[in-house]
Amino acid sequence: MFEGRLSARLLALCVSAAAVMTLGTGAAQADPVSLNIVDVAGDLQLTQKAFEAFKAKYPNLVSNITYTNAPAPQLPGKIKAMQAAGRADIDLVLTGTDALAAGIEQNLWVKLLPDNAAALPGVLDHYAPGPRKMQDLAQGYGLEVAYMPAGPLLEYNPAKVPNPPHTPEQLLAWCKANPGKLIYARPANSGPGRTFLMGLPYLLGDKNPQDPVNGWDKTWAFLKELNACVPYYPGGTSAVMKELGEGTRDMTVTVTGWDINPRALGIVPANFKVQAFDNMTWVNDAQYMVIPKGVSKEKLAVLIKLMNFMLEPQQQAMTYDDGYFYPGPAVAGVTLNMAPKESQDVIAKYGRPEYAKWLAAYPHVVPLSAQAMVAAFQKWDREVGAAKSQ
Repeated sequence: MFEGRLSARLLALCVSAAAVMTLGTGAAQADPVSLNIVDVAGDLQLTQKAFEAFKAKYPNLVSNITYTNAPAPQLPGKIKAMQAAGRADIDLVLTGTDALAAGIEQNLWVKLLPDNAAALPGVLDHYAPGPRKMQDLAQGYGLEVAYMPAGPLLEYNPAKVPNPPHTPEQLLAWCKANPGKLIYARPANSGPGRTFLMGLPYLLGDKNPQDPVNGWDKTWAFLKELNACVPYYPGGTSAVMKELGEGTRDMTVTVTGWDINPRALGIVPANFKVQAFDNMTWVNDAQYMVIPKGVSKEKLAVLIKLMNFMLEPQQQAMTYDDGYFYPGPAVAGVTLNMAPKESQDVIAKYGRPEYAKWLAAYPHVVPLSAQAMVAAFQKWDREVGAAKSQ
């Protein structure tokens, strides 16, 4: 069952740690591996401490972890080229629904379920009901590690916007009356941007909110009209929040986490407000762990053990973080009082009591399927943001 011969020292380490760990792949781990984790979703803010805890707990499995951040739209092409060259430079990707979808469409990810179900015992049973529906979007190619009932919401400077919009029509009217003061980021690389994009068909009463190509006539017409008063589309949400905080813009679209976290960090003033749309539908969001095809069997074994570890309650409680992906935990039964005190303090100070009311009052849906989401991004890039994206 062992590949090669273990040294006496390593064998002792394995035994002392609960011994000859098969890791579900039929072969024990001979030497610690170095892992390269690429984050295209800002997920490390929630999970890096837990990854480091895994490395500390299992020094016989992991010698080093390298972390890299990259833009979501660029990653699939990079991985595709890497795989075509027979290289495996990236071991684990942390992604939102954007690169998850693109990678599924291009067949870039390792099929985790049901192919490796024996090494992931009962993993789907751990998820809370909302996150469990989001897990289905991964189609077995990834495991959800964080969850947020996202939006779409509007965030604004109350000194400049005394009467915030409650409907898309009111938003359009405000934007036309205040040209250049509304901004949002390119949906393909922005959680708030894509949540706004996917939430509009429900708000506008389009005939099929799950079909961006043939069912979003009202949405595309609205976005093109709105485009006339939007100055440009930044490549990511961070740039949007910076401009909002500096006073260059007065309003943006947001989600729960991107409301709480920038205010907690001082990027956006603490007194800025959030408004829900009347009769909104929550488009939920999630972040996932995916493994690019081409990783070695030895690394795959360690990565699957790592994934199991990341879904334990103690690690999940860390995802409350500073509200970045509020609330954060994907597994059932993980409450705020289990989170680090720093997280509890941030949520107490910068969270919003109205969120509980809105989350209960309005229906929740999952985002578009992988293929439909890619189609929506492409259509937005081509027909809305082509001349104004940066």
